[in-house]
Amino acid sequence: MNNTEETHRVGERVAQIKLSRVLKNSYVKTAVLLILFLGGVFAFWFGLRAALRTEYPLLAVASGSMMPKLNVGDLIIVQGLLNANEIYAAPAPDGTIIVFHRPTDLGELIVHRAIKTVENSGTWYFQTKGDNNNSPDYWSGPETLNGMISTKLLVGKVVGIVPWIGNVPLFIRTPTGMLLIILLFLAVLFLEYIPVLSKKPKTGNQKSLFLEAPLLGLRYVVRHKFSGVGHITRGFIAAYQKQ
Repeated sequence: MNNTEETHRVGERVAQIKLSRVLKNSYVKTAVLLILFLGGVFAFWFGLRAALRTEYPLLAVASGSMMPKLNVGDLIIVQGLLNANEIYAAPAPDGTIIVFHRPTDLGELIVHRAIKTVENSGTWYFQTKGDNNNSPDYWSGPETLNGMISTKLLVGKVVGIVPWIGNVPLFIRTPTGMLLIILLFLAVLFLEYIPVLSKKPKTGNQKSLFLEAPLLGLRYVVRHKFSGVGHITRGFIAAYQKQ
């Protein structure tokens, strides 16, 4: 074995020891778990969007206009539409429940039932109604016709309902929910870092591994008057193993 190979082995061994010490650190473990968790959440969310062909695969019901079919706090599963033929327009309970943008505020989503459809100049329009409302909706604004919405405003159709789970995101959106999240975050920081800050600092004799070990290795080399790379290798390794 030549000097280059021996030196390379020294570097690998030192790197392994350093990595082992770093991974044993609780903060590193916490960070790795957090990254894995967030990665899993993002993978699930984007995978769900791709599978259901919509940007809004999961939504929480925020009003009672579709009661008793949909209650406040229900979580609905939404599937994107490939064409208007996937929507069956009919009075409750037969018509397809659809999700669409409010014509005058595209940032707001509405969940109502399609009860009638009309084709005009190659574009399909749907009349909608909440099951709990007395009369059909009458929409005005872009992409509307005689109170009906066009397919350009559609997000998708409801294909599944999970009761009550939607209360969680609804609560988080409230000022109380936001305050609770902030307090929980501060509590985690307090419990995680205050005990560390309260620990007694190391004395002068308790040197860091990364500072002390190379010095011990250097002393070993000097003591043996640079008598070969093999001594250097054993010097560094022995210094780390003493820790």
